[in-house]
Amino acid sequence: MDVLSHVITAMRTGEPRSFLVACRAPWGRSYAPVQGAGFHVILQGSAVLIPADGDPIPLGVGDVVFLPRGAPHGLADSPTTPLAATDPAEDACQPEGHTITIGPDQPYGSTNGSAAGQPNGAGASTVILCGAYRLDRSRVHPLLQDLPEVIHLPARLGHHPSLRAAIDLLGGELEDPRPGSDAVVPALLDMLLLYILRAWTEDQPCDESSGWAAALRDPVVSAALCAIHRSPEHPWTVESLGAQAGLSRAAFARRFTMLIGQPPLAYLTWWRLTTAARLLRETDISLHSVAQRVGYASEFAFANAFKRAFGTAPGAYRRQHSGEARRSTVSSGHMAGHPPPA
Repeated sequence: MDVLSHVITAMRTGEPRSFLVACRAPWGRSYAPVQGAGFHVILQGSAVLIPADGDPIPLGVGDVVFLPRGAPHGLADSPTTPLAATDPAEDACQPEGHTITIGPDQPYGSTNGSAAGQPNGAGASTVILCGAYRLDRSRVHPLLQDLPEVIHLPARLGHHPSLRAAIDLLGGELEDPRPGSDAVVPALLDMLLLYILRAWTEDQPCDESSGWAAALRDPVVSAALCAIHRSPEHPWTVESLGAQAGLSRAAFARRFTMLIGQPPLAYLTWWRLTTAARLLRETDISLHSVAQRVGYASEFAFANAFKRAFGTAPGAYRRQHSGEARRSTVSSGHMAGHPPPA
């Protein structure tokens, strides 16, 4: 698995959510901050994104907006339209394939089965694909910290065709759910997140001298990152990581630190413990096996390092987060239209 895929896998928790919003002008929605990342894609018509800070951003058909830290914002047909507060819990409880319809004669929260059912009203029509990802905020990856509060990816002919294809597929599944949609939609949402991050990385200026976009393009640092992510259990040293790209120990350490913002072994330790946390949340393998998989010679050394980083012992962390995982599974099944178990 490559670095970008590893980053998403390590941070993602729970099931992603998505739904369609169909609007007739005048309309406006205010989105409160969320513990995760969110996105909007304009499928039909136009809209204006109103960030908490900065100027409004006009959006047209095919435009993608990604909010990696779940920042508060507004969406409206015009910068001057008042914003009605949304209910995140109501959004989250809509089954996949339903559409929230809002407009002059349609209250927020009314739903129908497809984007074809539009609210009554004389204004211009807009259809928006909205979604959210739950992320582990206790271990935010530096790549996501490097992102701006709002990423705007305008639709341009021939630009990021994979991203456009994922949007088309996801929009089609939500508008017209068919057998297998419950499995297809989460997979497409995972694809969409990766394509958004890939598009942002590719759009960054090639002359940038630091940051994760530059690091992923740099053959030396990228080779070292791939080695760390591929084999965190390996007894890496600064010298052996530099040898992956043919640089001396000192030259490699300077280059890695300049681009990543921390020394190679500091990032190695961070990644090992982040991987360990995911294994504790998602598997029931023994603590000894977790320690071995992330490069610690003994369970005792691993437990000490983990407690320094997370403030709790590995066993306590697992008990706490396994309960959260069960609650998330029940909640996801209920949101998808399935009743929770008795």
